[in-house]
Amino acid sequence: MSLPWPAIDAAIANAEPILLGGRVARVNGLVVEGTLPRARLGMLCRLIVRGDPEGVPAEVVALREGSCSLMPLRSVSGITAGTPIEPMEESASVPASDRLIGRVVDAWGNPIDSGPPLRILQRTPLQPPPLNPMDRSMVERPLPMGIASIDGMLTCGEGQRIVIMAGAGVGKSTLLGMLARSSEADVTIIALIGERSREVKRFVVHDLGESGLKRAVVVSATSDQAVALRIRAAYAATSLAEYFRDQGKRVLLLMDSLTRVCMAQRELGLATGEPPTTRGYPPSAFAIIPRILERAGQGTGRGSITAFYTALLESDDLGDPIGDAIRAVTDGHIVLARSLAERGHFPAIDVLASTSRVMSDVVDPTHRKAAVSVRRLMSELREAQELVLFGGYEQGRSPRVDKALSLEEPLRDLLTQSAEEPGRAFDATRQRLLALARRYEGEEKSDAS
Repeated sequence: MSLPWPAIDAAIANAEPILLGGRVARVNGLVVEGTLPRARLGMLCRLIVRGDPEGVPAEVVALREGSCSLMPLRSVSGITAGTPIEPMEESASVPASDRLIGRVVDAWGNPIDSGPPLRILQRTPLQPPPLNPMDRSMVERPLPMGIASIDGMLTCGEGQRIVIMAGAGVGKSTLLGMLARSSEADVTIIALIGERSREVKRFVVHDLGESGLKRAVVVSATSDQAVALRIRAAYAATSLAEYFRDQGKRVLLLMDSLTRVCMAQRELGLATGEPPTTRGYPPSAFAIIPRILERAGQGTGRGSITAFYTALLESDDLGDPIGDAIRAVTDGHIVLARSLAERGHFPAIDVLASTSRVMSDVVDPTHRKAAVSVRRLMSELREAQELVLFGGYEQGRSPRVDKALSLEEPLRDLLTQSAEEPGRAFDATRQRLLALARRYEGEEKSDAS
């Protein structure tokens, strides 16, 4: 008698595997250690705590022979030796849908705003396989940001990754809000990680505003939430950006801040026994940077993820190890200078200390030449201002220095922009840049391009 093999194969394929549970052995600070058969890194579990019908969610963060370490995603109160561990899912994922646009969600993808509840069945993995670099499209087109100092002097391309480097209180959040409102991206994904609760509300209401939120998804994990949730929020925001990129959309990903993601990974790494290295950061705190950043960029089709990550510099130190590691992976960096912010120059972008490594690939030669001329003007002005300040220069001694000083006001008008101002058109910024370069170089002829 022959067996019905097609029916047997179909039954096996549709069968749900039985997930074997385990028990907690001990609670060690931030980490719970226990046994869990077939545990995998990143697996989500539930700790069955007495009096809590939902249980405490936890993530497998380390594996050892015969045991594993789990990071609870809520308070560890009530967890004791012997607490049952129940697997939830083998691979972490997040809900993904166009209905998330205009909403503020947590690291799980659940709405935390005052909007209606969402029921989204489609999910996307938190850590999908990496794309083949040879299948990615090239960065060839500019993505206008609506900010003159960026569009004119540090032009971004579709699929570029940039780090915004700054100390505290120099306008990072304001700049991110301007980017979200003014860029020509189709969808904006904003990750607010490690921020104070008050700052999250303020950013959504004031910096982002209604106009920015209507085409954005905000993913929030505040500083008082579990370490693993802060890390998960970074992956969730990136996964949502990939979801919209795969629809062929131009996605703008804003993450504030990647430094706090690395700090969360430092807490996790030290809690699981990793050795500290540079400034107390374990190796995993540096390894997480390319894992997140390499997922942004051009896709294999028409879609792209243009990403801005903020790096919080201690004491405005550009040699900060985390900032250095991020800068090495990105396609450019924007430095916000406290000296400019103190003079009321906003956005406080230090153009001479910043660079866009793809600008030459996305702008025409005329634009590129004008940007180089204006950089020379800015350098000349910086040197001249120091001489004038200390009385080392008299007007008339150098026609070129005199011309640079006479163009200080037009240059400031080009590079400064209030947060309330609508985004500036890319072509208008380009024409103003060309006109300023011609004045500096002594060329009064009109641009033939």
